[in-house]
Amino acid sequence: MKFIQTLKLLSKPKLLSKIKNSKSGDTGSSFVKSYKDLMKSGKPTADFYDAEMLNLVWETTPEAIAKLLPPPLKPTSRPLVFAFIAYYPSTNFSVPYNESALLVKASYKGEEGFYCLSMPVTDDMAMAGGREGWGYPKKMANISFSRDGDTVTGYTERHGIKFMQVKAKLSGKVNNDNAALDEIRALGINPDGEFSDNVYLFKHSPSPVKSGLFDYPPLLVEGTTRFRPKTFTWAEAEIELTPSEYDPWSELPVERMLGGFYTVGDNSMLHGRVLQKVNELEFLPYAFVKWEFEQNRPKQ
Repeated sequence: MKFIQTLKLLSKPKLLSKIKNSKSGDTGSSFVKSYKDLMKSGKPTADFYDAEMLNLVWETTPEAIAKLLPPPLKPTSRPLVFAFIAYYPSTNFSVPYNESALLVKASYKGEEGFYCLSMPVTDDMAMAGGREGWGYPKKMANISFSRDGDTVTGYTERHGIKFMQVKAKLSGKVNNDNAALDEIRALGINPDGEFSDNVYLFKHSPSPVKSGLFDYPPLLVEGTTRFRPKTFTWAEAEIELTPSEYDPWSELPVERMLGGFYTVGDNSMLHGRVLQKVNELEFLPYAFVKWEFEQNRPKQ
């Protein structure tokens, strides 16, 4: 339990006593957790063990990124896109599952990170935790990811459309004979040890009230993941983006593929921080990365 939460409890001695005397399973229902169970299940980080990931970096057009960034995020000097496809065989919060993601380079008050546009997953608890806790734009999808020797392939599919297909050769170098190796390493990628990334997210909840937009002002959140690779291999990568109105990854065309890298290792999502509240009306046009309009769904 966090220190600040404990301090607040000191002003409520009856509740504090109830928490101290709590026993596992003493609520009599699986719908209701005891305080002891809640304290035991509290985790300082979300951990992924032996996570297998193929990461790709490419350059798109400045216009493509500029139109997708909600304020107060701003484009960076280079229009870079980052995508990955992953298999998580073991975590401290969910069953094994697959995941893919699409992110674009963005800046907040001069600090650069990646804004997450899409993060399909194959597990409902991973989807719910990411969406409700952080604001990750997660949706359920079919995701295939496999390695055969030095070749890695995968795809992400929703509504019958394989909107993202990847293939990589684990050659130990990136595309065009390592032409962009320094550019990729400049993003903080460290093939010889640990490295981290910063991701920007917008946590928001639609209001059930007819006259309301959101339950609360949308929050700009920053999250950090620490990567500890056991295996790291530079890769010559290619990606095919098929147009889909449900998952419009193709709106970020590949102008120049920099390359990719394949890792197997342990990752940890650290606690995030809220950077600021954002204006509801300004954010509203960007609020639909987490769901689709009913009229756009294919007929059954």
